[in-house]
Amino acid sequence: MIDTHSHLDFRDFDRDREEVIVRAAEFGVDKIINIGADIESTRRTFALVDNYENIYGTLGIHPHDAKTLKDDFIDEMTKMAVHPKVVGIGEIGLDYYRDLSPRDIQKKAFIKQLELAQSLNLPVVIHVREAMGDALNIVRDFVGKVTGVFHCFPGDAAEARQVLSMGFYVSVGGVTTYKNSRMARMVAEVDLERVLIETDCPYLTPVPHRGKRNEPAYVRFVCQKLAEIREMSFEDIDRMTSRNAERLFGLTETFG
Repeated sequence: MIDTHSHLDFRDFDRDREEVIVRAAEFGVDKIINIGADIESTRRTFALVDNYENIYGTLGIHPHDAKTLKDDFIDEMTKMAVHPKVVGIGEIGLDYYRDLSPRDIQKKAFIKQLELAQSLNLPVVIHVREAMGDALNIVRDFVGKVTGVFHCFPGDAAEARQVLSMGFYVSVGGVTTYKNSRMARMVAEVDLERVLIETDCPYLTPVPHRGKRNEPAYVRFVCQKLAEIREMSFEDIDRMTSRNAERLFGLTETFG
């Protein structure tokens, strides 16, 4: 399995980070992609990929912190991105639920980082919350120039099909295991050739551990739930979603 979205650099893991990483491998998680969320976490992610063979990383500024994005950090990310284990730009996007950065600033930061991804030929990891219309309008201008994944996909099946039609992927996580989950209904209907699995740890912990800290080892519960929803074997979902992640992030080509 590949956990395509984790935040192992967060302080939630300061006490037992090493144990969490070892446990993930013991439960069949072959690769973990750690996601940059702000300036400091991007720098911590860059350090993580050097210290752990099975961890790869992305660099970016979350919409919550869009107001902190300056040209000098774009320059820094450009230099970091030459590292062979940096596999994407993200987490970028729009979040109108919390509005921690002004919406016009969020849009500018989103576009600037999409342009960065285009210039570096890297995929993007997109966060969208209560902003799907604006996010799709922005991404349409980059169709054929940038690809990527809408992580923890918040929309319905019709919106997911729009995303897939633009050459992007959708990712599902612990929310699929929750009662009356819209994510579960969505993933029941879309093309599995463009679906990834993730934890978004330490957040959105799947059943049966909901309410506790999430971690990469728990991506197996997402895989299991997706197999149940699609009436397929765990092994087939594992193989398909891993192949999708390797294709999107260039892991097969680069690392075998």
